[in-house]
Amino acid sequence: MDATLYYYTGTGNSLWTARKIAEALGGADLVSIPQIKDETVEPSAKTVGLVFPVYIWGVPAPIIRFVRKMKGAKPEYLFAVAVNGGQVSNTLVQLKRLMAENGLALSSGFGVKTPSNYIPWGGPGPKEKLDKLFESAGRKITKLAADVKERKVLPVEKGPLWQRLLFTRLYNMSLPRVPEMDKRFWTDGKCDGCGICVKVCPASNVALKDGKPLWNHRCEQCFACLQWCPKEAIQYGKKTPQYQRYHHPEVKLKDVIKR
Repeated sequence: MDATLYYYTGTGNSLWTARKIAEALGGADLVSIPQIKDETVEPSAKTVGLVFPVYIWGVPAPIIRFVRKMKGAKPEYLFAVAVNGGQVSNTLVQLKRLMAENGLALSSGFGVKTPSNYIPWGGPGPKEKLDKLFESAGRKITKLAADVKERKVLPVEKGPLWQRLLFTRLYNMSLPRVPEMDKRFWTDGKCDGCGICVKVCPASNVALKDGKPLWNHRCEQCFACLQWCPKEAIQYGKKTPQYQRYHHPEVKLKDVIKR
């Protein structure tokens, strides 16, 4: 199939989802959004998909910037997949509006639920729970890929009205503050200065100073630095030392570093 999937991932859920969609479509090019340095993006594929995580119940800032780079692009079929830990909320409605403002027509939008990597609220849960989520996500991907193959124009998926109203307000309040939320990261005595946190950060926000990570207030809250740390030495706030780390079991460190 003549398709390109643009993805943004921190701990692998969206990359895994993009891979599964590509497989179900019978093939598609996968392009990492953080690797794109061009000021404009003009996809040549007839079918274009965006696969990205839901952050703060809305569209992450990197996706907002990417959509603006695509301004005026005219793929024959444009779809989006919002990977989330439980609530797609108003994310795809927001995305469709943003695309329309930039001369883009979103043909369909789907939500896919995977384990949450938002560790300030706890670890991912037991393996049995994760396996069920992956099975359910796989079924959803098979279904949405069939819709994409048929180029169905569908309403975007969304949460209940109360959720969209409440969570959109929280999103609008929180989004401008995200870059400086990295003030809550810290390292414990297990840090050996390996630099993996620097390599996995899609925002190039982490640097080493005197052999220790330093966050530079360009954070996107993807938690790649914390979740991929091999020593589990990076913490966020007070509770994360007690929580299990998470990255998608089928996505390896090399996949995230090369993006």
